[in-house]
Amino acid sequence: MELPLVGLLAGSFAVSALARRLGVSPPLLLVLIGLAVSAVPGVPDYALDPELILTLVLPPLLYSAALDSSYLRLRANLRPIGMLAVGAVLLTTVAVGLAAWWLVPGLPLASALVLGAVVAPPDAVAAAAVGRQLGLPRKVMTILGGESLVNDATALTAYRVAVAVAAGAGYGIAEGLGVFVLAAVGGAAIGWALGWLVHRLRLLLHDGVLESALGLLVPFVGFVVAEEVHASGVLAVVLAGLYLGHRSPAAHPVARIQDRAVWQAADTVLEATVFALIGLQLTAVVSGVGPAVGTLTAVGLLLVLVALAARVAFVFPTTYLRPLARRRPGWTSPSWRHAAVVSWAGMRGVVSLAAAAGIPLTTMSGAPFPGRDEVVFLTFVVTVGTLLLHGLTLPTLIRRLGVQGSEEAADALAEAQAQNDAGRAAVARLDDLDDGDPLHAATVAELRSRVQARTNAAWERLGGPIAGGGDTPSAVYRRLRRAMLDAEREVFVRYRDQRRIDDEVFRRVQHEMDLEEVTLLRE
Repeated sequence: MELPLVGLLAGSFAVSALARRLGVSPPLLLVLIGLAVSAVPGVPDYALDPELILTLVLPPLLYSAALDSSYLRLRANLRPIGMLAVGAVLLTTVAVGLAAWWLVPGLPLASALVLGAVVAPPDAVAAAAVGRQLGLPRKVMTILGGESLVNDATALTAYRVAVAVAAGAGYGIAEGLGVFVLAAVGGAAIGWALGWLVHRLRLLLHDGVLESALGLLVPFVGFVVAEEVHASGVLAVVLAGLYLGHRSPAAHPVARIQDRAVWQAADTVLEATVFALIGLQLTAVVSGVGPAVGTLTAVGLLLVLVALAARVAFVFPTTYLRPLARRRPGWTSPSWRHAAVVSWAGMRGVVSLAAAAGIPLTTMSGAPFPGRDEVVFLTFVVTVGTLLLHGLTLPTLIRRLGVQGSEEAADALAEAQAQNDAGRAAVARLDDLDDGDPLHAATVAELRSRVQARTNAAWERLGGPIAGGGDTPSAVYRRLRRAMLDAEREVFVRYRDQRRIDDEVFRRVQHEMDLEEVTLLRE
């Protein structure tokens, strides 16, 4: 399997890079090409390993998203996120389950509810990619991102209960609710405790490399420990990521720089791979249902509509039926356009397929699990169907409704004000440390000029173009300084090639210049 695995990783990366170059949604293109490749004779069987996906792929993706999320914005939007992540998932589970039970002859209700739980959680990766590209408002992005962090926990817990019932474990309503509460509370507690512990260890290490390496262990440790005690591994990973992301200012700066680069690269590879795997499942799932593929495909397309209708039916009422007691003075009704975008962002992902592949082959009595092949195939149809439906139409919907963020000006103003106050604090601290030594006067003057330049640059971003098309002073500084860095780098490369300095010296100096250039590019 080494060569097929390398081919999968390289191919999915190449398609993702092509999609970015063409300006199209990478998940959508990956799924389409995966479907086409799966039909080519001789292509290896890329059957999903549910343990691999749920233990090695899902935790780092969730952890990275949690690190990059705003704890404060999530807390401010806790109500809509919680309603979607719990209420919408449970409603979709019931709606799709009942519809499948009615549409598929001989499919037991418990197995149909397993299907409902499997396809209930939308995967917001594709929707978030579209939203960032088209500039969705920050509040909408926060809700979609927050929902994707938590809804897998709800769906996987409901899935666990439904599978136990279908396998003959004898669960009742009370037992099912108990499992649900234990998973939620236990996962949240483990995640918070792990985040607290890792944060304290980071403060003791004082080593950026070790702190970053420790962070790589967090998602896997949190997920495995929580699952071992039958709690929600998803919630454990998410809570740990949110805690550590919020406390990141106390970490070593090297760890923050490394974490950002490492997790962005890991996200790119993992997301490309999982969306390619979705399309590559075509041959495997079709072979499982045999001649019933046509009928089940039609049923699956109907279930796509059921899942869509359930989400729309949930989003709009819960958006506008806010209790009167909580409508504070100045409260304004949310925009129906925002609700429309949220209700249409219902793309399913690889978690659904992995959960379906993880359905046991037999019940507790040893009999074949009822309707397993049908559930796996219908999960595939719903997953691919929602990806294609929403992926192709969501950008058009966003443009037609004119749902775009307008936070840039406010962000620039807030940054400039904060930078101004931070500059004053820095100068005040410099005055406290200035001992009046004439030898230090030049250094003090240079530090003051750097603080003033950074403050000026923040204010300049608020203004429009300079009359006559000229550059601002900060822009001129950045352009000239980058030219100087290019010249410096050429000298160091020449000295390295002539063996006048060692590679270790060259890499140390190059890293320092890279840090400065990255700062200039950001500004």
